[in-house]
Amino acid sequence: MSSNDAKIGIVGGAGPYAGLDLAQKILQQTRAEKDQDYLPTLLISTPDQIEDRTRFLLGEITSNPAYAIFRNLSDLITLGASVAGIPCNTAHAPAIRDVFLQEMKQSGNHLKILDMIAETIAFLQEACPEVKTVGVLSTIGTWKAGFYPELLSEAGYEVRTLNEVQQQHLHDNALFNPEYGIKVQAHPVTEEARKVLLDGVEILVKQGVQVIILGCTEIPLGLPERKIGETLFLDPGLILARALIREFCPEKLLPWTWEI
Repeated sequence: MSSNDAKIGIVGGAGPYAGLDLAQKILQQTRAEKDQDYLPTLLISTPDQIEDRTRFLLGEITSNPAYAIFRNLSDLITLGASVAGIPCNTAHAPAIRDVFLQEMKQSGNHLKILDMIAETIAFLQEACPEVKTVGVLSTIGTWKAGFYPELLSEAGYEVRTLNEVQQQHLHDNALFNPEYGIKVQAHPVTEEARKVLLDGVEILVKQGVQVIILGCTEIPLGLPERKIGETLFLDPGLILARALIREFCPEKLLPWTWEI
């Protein structure tokens, strides 16, 4: 294989577990019977270079992670990627996404970059046509950026989120708690982190949601189910994996099922 051979590209350092998770989901969603049936995939993970997306969106730091993401995308092009995905919901906030897309445009690169948020909403419309009310669990940065509620509302959905105190609690404990958060202990996810996530699910279910978007790429590590009770879970990372296969080699994409 050379740099002239087309490959799927992954910007994997935002965060590191999310990049590995996307690579695994590409394997899991590929129709294959032997090693050689799987798709050529590149994973670049430089977490030391990609600034914290949430801290940037909250104004706690001024260095935009978009520039490191752009460098990763450029490296993927050099290595032969023809389509790429970024398994980080927060990196799709306009303040970040618009910058790396502009950098790509100015560089003259023509890599096809799939938008995980747009793919998630398109999947929701196709796979769940009866759904009207959608909940979102996310990082506090994604919550404050508000792009999920905005885009979902534009698509005709009623949107429910946690309030700021509840959202901060989920962010600080399920994801970033230094002792048991998913960012520091992902395999396996601790019971404490999963309980915080389930508490968030319960709050949204009481608000009448039919579907919950797991809007941080580490949240599905703690909530791997595709449904609990009558509530469906949408994992944007899984949807992105399927979209990358669809764009790269559609005949290799396994049929969708709500069962794991």
